[in-house]
Amino acid sequence: MIKDRIDTQDLLWQNISELPYFRGFLRSIEGGFFRELTIQGDVLDLGCGDGHFTSKSLPGSKVQGIDPAFFSLRAAKKLNYYSGLVCSDGDYLPYQNSSFDTIISNSVLEHIPDVESVIHEVSRVLRKGGNFIISVPNSNFTKNLSIAKFFERWRLQRIANSYRRLFNWISRHHHPDPEEIWLDRLRDHGLIIKDEWNYFPPEYLKILEWGHYFGLPSWINFKLFGRWILNPNTTNYLLNRIYYWLHPYFIGESKSANGSYTFIIAEKQ
Repeated sequence: MIKDRIDTQDLLWQNISELPYFRGFLRSIEGGFFRELTIQGDVLDLGCGDGHFTSKSLPGSKVQGIDPAFFSLRAAKKLNYYSGLVCSDGDYLPYQNSSFDTIISNSVLEHIPDVESVIHEVSRVLRKGGNFIISVPNSNFTKNLSIAKFFERWRLQRIANSYRRLFNWISRHHHPDPEEIWLDRLRDHGLIIKDEWNYFPPEYLKILEWGHYFGLPSWINFKLFGRWILNPNTTNYLLNRIYYWLHPYFIGESKSANGSYTFIIAEKQ
């Protein structure tokens, strides 16, 4: 049976069986990066949302969560994963100076208009020698959108530009900025770049982009039943097919100079 060959413990299955497949695909790639790191001490999950990503990516870690959405925090509390949860915006972190050894923020900062104030607060509550670990979209995200590139091939530049603006609006992106701008923001607040790489090449982004449209049934499920996937088991034939379609990408080389996202590890001086 096909279902017998599925590794239900890998991050791809854990994500696509609970999230829309395009979002689960991206989160499984990012979660793999976090699992490769050694994260110890007191950890803050900045913009934790419902807690799904961090609980899957960093099982067993001592983590506190903070998010401005109370509804999301209620869902995070049900996981019994976080050692503490706080409802607050990121430009005012209700913690004393030097409170955390590590602060993580996965696909969060791009949604915040005043991102500089958030990074300032992160630097304040991070201990000396502590790490700020983030993933963010870069300018390749906008550039690599397949439908916009299609319009460009037909010399319909205005339509291509309009589509790019629309998709960033759908994605709630305030800052799909060049990689160097993200690095400079961190440096400006006393953080040293220890490591960084781009990931999610154009063929991966195409899956994410079209998934926003083909994933509509998952959105309907969530609105009606409060669950993205109604049958999150290996008996779900469609989920089986999606898993085997995405798995070669999941185990393939997701790092790319032309990648649409940037993963950064920065240390407080």
